[in-house]
Amino acid sequence: MRSHVFTTIFALTLATGCAAVIGDRVTVTGTGPDDLLKLRSGPGLGFNIIMGLPDGTVLHRRTCVTEVGQLWCEVSLADTPGVTGYVSADYLTEH
Repeated sequence: MRSHVFTTIFALTLATGCAAVIGDRVTVTGTGPDDLLKLRSGPGLGFNIIMGLPDGTVLHRRTCVTEVGQLWCEVSLADTPGVTGYVSADYLTEH
């Protein structure tokens, strides 16, 4: 029985992880010519910066949460889905 439960949990985790990669395609816009949108390790300004994203970067949006009145979206890079993090929704435009 324990093996069956583990297999079920593993399968659901795998399916959820795969499904999370598929999301709305969005583009980074509005950062300005000399600035980058910060991809952060969590939803808020207090989280570490993973990298900067220039305008035009295509992302897959997963889920969004509100933290301290700001909407943050978990995203992955369209060209490199293994790179994930959070960005401010203010700088995302849907395709």
